[in-house]
Amino acid sequence: MAVAQVLHRRLLARPTDADGLPVLLDAVASDRRLHLFFAAGADAAAVLPDGGPGCLLPQEVRPLGGSLLVVADRTGDGPDRLALTGGRSLEVPACDVETQLFRDLNVTLGFRLEETPEQVAEGLRYHARHHGLQGALIFNRLPGEAPQTFVTDLAQALGDADLKVVVVDVPVPVGKPDLGPENHVFLAPDAPGKDRMEPPAPDPWRSPLGEGSLLELAKWRFLAEARAVLTLDVTDILAPRAEGAPSAFDLCETARHGVVMLVGHRIYPWRVRPGREAAFGDHVCRQFDGRRGIARWGVAPGKAGLENSWRMARVAYVKPDEDGVVPFLRAMAIRVPGRSSGELAPKSSLIEDEALLALSGGLLGHKPIRPPVSKPRAAAPLAVDGGRTAIITTMKNEGPFILEWLAYHRAIGVDDFLIYTNDCTDGTDTMLEMLTAKGIVQHRPNPWKPGGELKPQHAALQAAETEPVMQNCGWGICMDVDEFINVKVGDGTLKALYTAMGTANMISLTWRLFGNSEVHGYEDRFLIDQFTRCAPELVRKPHQAWGFKTLFRNIDIYKKFGVHRPKGLKPDLWSEVRWLNGSGKPMPKESFRNAWRSTTETYGYDWAQLNHYAVRSAESFLVKRDRGRVNHVDRDQGLNYWFRMNHNLDEDRSIQRMIPAAQAEFDRLMADPDIRAAHDHSVACHRAKITELMATQNYQNFYAELTGPRMEKLCRLQQHFGSAVFSAGPGVIPEDLPLDDLPADFFFTVEFHGEAEH
Repeated sequence: MAVAQVLHRRLLARPTDADGLPVLLDAVASDRRLHLFFAAGADAAAVLPDGGPGCLLPQEVRPLGGSLLVVADRTGDGPDRLALTGGRSLEVPACDVETQLFRDLNVTLGFRLEETPEQVAEGLRYHARHHGLQGALIFNRLPGEAPQTFVTDLAQALGDADLKVVVVDVPVPVGKPDLGPENHVFLAPDAPGKDRMEPPAPDPWRSPLGEGSLLELAKWRFLAEARAVLTLDVTDILAPRAEGAPSAFDLCETARHGVVMLVGHRIYPWRVRPGREAAFGDHVCRQFDGRRGIARWGVAPGKAGLENSWRMARVAYVKPDEDGVVPFLRAMAIRVPGRSSGELAPKSSLIEDEALLALSGGLLGHKPIRPPVSKPRAAAPLAVDGGRTAIITTMKNEGPFILEWLAYHRAIGVDDFLIYTNDCTDGTDTMLEMLTAKGIVQHRPNPWKPGGELKPQHAALQAAETEPVMQNCGWGICMDVDEFINVKVGDGTLKALYTAMGTANMISLTWRLFGNSEVHGYEDRFLIDQFTRCAPELVRKPHQAWGFKTLFRNIDIYKKFGVHRPKGLKPDLWSEVRWLNGSGKPMPKESFRNAWRSTTETYGYDWAQLNHYAVRSAESFLVKRDRGRVNHVDRDQGLNYWFRMNHNLDEDRSIQRMIPAAQAEFDRLMADPDIRAAHDHSVACHRAKITELMATQNYQNFYAELTGPRMEKLCRLQQHFGSAVFSAGPGVIPEDLPLDDLPADFFFTVEFHGEAEH
């Protein structure tokens, strides 16, 4: 019976006292020729290119992935010495090559940090049984104080596997010096919430590999005579191959130039059983929207040519076969131990993969914990048959603008309105209470608490989860009273939009930012009649310009309401999402979990848009600033906000075809004496507040700045400025900039590291 053979080796890894050559990683001798590998930071100029008396004769001095390779021939029989510039020499204690260990074998080449012997053995046994693996070279980056222990335990874990394994201890740090541990969650590529994490301290013992010469070192010391070599870390396994298909090692041998590309994808467990270390068989999930692969390579050394360097991501000067790509899987709970799958990747992105499940229960002989199965709510297939449409919104002192907003949206087909308010002083809350009594809206006090964890809008959304009007609606959207759904298809109603959508169940309504149209004074008139100037359709800055709100069918694909779109995607239902942009084009799956703004690939205005009247008139903006923001309660709505949101370059009157219908509904509402009185009261309060504010020097100055010629010009020129200008504010724009004569391609930005708002 075969028994696994596990051998133990060590890199030389010796610091030197030579200037420009801080660490000699290893020196490998093959007859009269030596390969010397110096660590990152080595300077080729430190080596005397023509050698010296009694010294090695350099044949090649070559930078290699930030490190340095010196190929030199022996000129005598004495100690090997490398001649240095400045008259000195460096004694080099070389070891003999051991390429015979892996002669004609199929071998993997990889690195180990803190993976256990059992985890390493599981991957090796799998490759031996199902992919023809015969040997493995493992660089042990953390040999510790008792390195032999890992070697002994690995041999025991491998048992009767017919394998030859060489474990090479690396007694110096070889990671990137400025990064934290590769097995820390902060460096896990898909980990959520990194903006809230404290980055780990630099740890070159565990950080991503920085010594690019180690692969070339492995070739010359151990692997030059191998049949085929695959660069796979101990956390990586090849995907199962079809019965009768050639192995990855065979593909290396048959590749035109002896090189194949390995493309990896990260896989995750749903959950690991308590008290157990993660195994490859636990990993039955992948991200449905994962895009970024991992590039590695396989090589037949003799065919590819030993003269071509082995780099981290490729074999130099050799093109891999395009039709021989080999898939592999990276087990992330092994690579980043002690973390739940939700810490390694958003749980809303993880779906059970049939192939991974088959691999786990079949070739790996595991019984994994599987994710729960979700079911969408039964619903009619067509969007137009979706049922009632409900809006959830939050307000504070919006009294003068409520009736137009209600009338317009009732006219286009919105059925229900759930409105939360807090701290109103202009009659907004009392008006909404009266409208609730008349069955027109449903008003609730906002449960938001100052200083609490939730912002007002989020507190309202959370409360709305239990409201029957939202639980039972067919379509829902979270939007504000300064936002108007502008349907451009058919007769401008939601029914026309839903009909056009077919079986789609979501549609993004991208903001079109409407400015004040250089209107200074407040008038009790329709906003959609007064304000027609707006941002261009193609406007990528500021980043708020392409924010969107989402009309969505309430069919339990997502777990909860969100400000811009429903949140908490049930990942196993991702294929049920049929999400369109504002032009009726499908949204990419990468948007399904957390997108909140459009991009150059996803924006669209042909079917629908959200007219966003964020500033209204200059006088009304004074009141808005004094009131404070409903959601971002800690942010001032000053000149920066005005400059960001007040766009007057283009004109769009498309919504005005709905004015007759909106006016008719408005008139019906105003025919009720109670409603008229409430509206008139709010208008009077608004005008009184304007008068009060304009009596102060501070607001007089602010109003003058808003309405001055410089600001009015700037609000037609936002396309010329970078994101940092919108964050820093218009004050950073040079006063002497000729605003009347800017070239079409003029662009200006600044350095700014403050917080960007949205």
